Amino acid sequence: MTAGKIYLVPTPIGNLKDITLRALDILFMVKLILAEDTRVTAKLLNHYGISKPLKSLHAHNEHQMVYEILQTIHSGFEVAYCTDAGTPGISDPGHLLVREAIKLNIEIESLPGATAFVPALVNSGLPCDRFVFEGFLPPKKGRKNKIQKIAEEEKTTIIYESPHKILKTLDEISQYVEPQRRICVAKELSKVHETYYRGNINEVKNQLKASNVKGEFIIVLQAKSTK
Repeated sequence: MTAGKIYLVPTPIGNLKDITLRALDILFMVKLILAEDTRVTAKLLNHYGISKPLKSLHAHNEHQMVYEILQTIHSGFEVAYCTDAGTPGISDPGHLLVREAIKLNIEIESLPGATAFVPALVNSGLPCDRFVFEGFLPPKKGRKNKIQKIAEEEKTTIIYESPHKILKTLDEISQYVEPQRRICVAKELSKVHETYYRGNINEVKNQLKASNVKGEFIIVLQAKSTK
């Protein structure tokens, strides 16, 4: 029997039109769709008239579920894996599934598509020829050391942040970077209220305080000057 296959399918980060034709073809074709949150993925599938079985695979159950799922795939199933928004494995679950599938020689196909940090970086106006993607910062342990290292980074740095922590994180970063360091904060990419806040870090903090601090944020921080 031929082993199955896993398709890693990027999904829109906001605007449901930001999905590729190839991704839709895969979602129509496979027998099973794995989802970080079946409710979120169901909305996308319903929008495009796709009716397929859904199984949950997320950060809290992947260690228990991944081997059962891989056995199903190994028996000949072709499945797609979708996280809630963007590309699986980029600050989202997916790495464990890929790692263990490789051990079992299961074929994996990762589709190109939506991810949040690329448009934020390109639209920031900061150099994007060399950059570091940090994703979400540690909530507690190691957080201070990580921010100190980011402050010394000689490449543009990208950080994901939630609405509840964005101002706190900018306050923490401002303790270690020079006042003139440029920064761009992107909010709600591809959605109705997409906004970019640009300036030095204090200017951006003031802009955010004067606005509606809701939605998902991406911080793009200028590199430390080497001159």
